[in-house]
Order: sequence, then structure tokens, then C-alpha cells
Amino acid sequence: MLWIKSFHIIFMTSWLAGLFYLPRLFVYHAMAEDKISIERFKVMERKLYYGIMTPAMVLTVALGVWLWLGWWSGEGFHAGWLHAKMALVAVVIGQHFYLGKLMNDFKHDRNTHSHVFYRWLNEIPLLPALIGIVLLVVLKPF
Repeated sequence: MLWIKSFHIIFMTSWLAGLFYLPRLFVYHAMAEDKISIERFKVMERKLYYGIMTPAMVLTVALGVWLWLGWWSGEGFHAGWLHAKMALVAVVIGQHFYLGKLMNDFKHDRNTHSHVFYRWLNEIPLLPALIGIVLLVVLKPF
């Protein structure tokens, strides 16, 4: 199980790095004015989302389910901290798909947000979820 847990953490780190970086690309994309830069950002965003973030998300969730099944069969499913963690993971998954929607808007030149919006989106929604998940897993407060 330690191998599974290790790879779960590795893929989770990759996924969250992408979730922090994609909105940063959106900041620069929203500020870009020349066609070459705009097209370059579209390629970078697509490769990050589909080439790194989405596979990392799928592997993180799959390995997390594997860990949960191993843990559940041994200790039961009564830990409140795990329920809270899964709720926060659902928020992070929602953030992933919301960023995908925003990326699709950029792809079709339908972006309606300013670079300031993306600066706030860069950290505000994700940072509390990340902190909460880590604290729940490490401290298991309830």
C-alpha cells in the first residue's frame, strides 16, 4: 500500500501544480494582443490540461479509490475526516473542470474575463482546499 500511497501523492502534486499554473497562463493569455502569442497560449493550455493535468487527476483519483478500498476493508468507513477530505477533493475536481471550460472559451476566442479575474482565480479557490486536504489527512481531527 505504501507504493500506491506514494504514487497517489506524486500524481496529486502534478495535478495541483497544473491547477495552479493554468490560471497563470490565462492571466498572460488575457493580456496578449498579438495573434502569435494568443495561439501559443492556446497550445500551452491544451497541452497542460490534456497532457498533464487530466491524466494526473485520473491517476490521483484512481489511486485514492484504491487506497480507500484498502483502508475501508481494514478500518471501516466511519472517519469524519475522510468524508470532509472527499468533499474537498470534489471541490478540486470541480475547479479542474471549470478551468477546462475557461480554456475552451479561450480556444474559441470567447473569453470574457480580465487578467485580474484570472489572478484571483489562480490561488483563491484552490489554496484553502489544498490546505484543508493536507491538514485532514495528516491530523485526522475527527
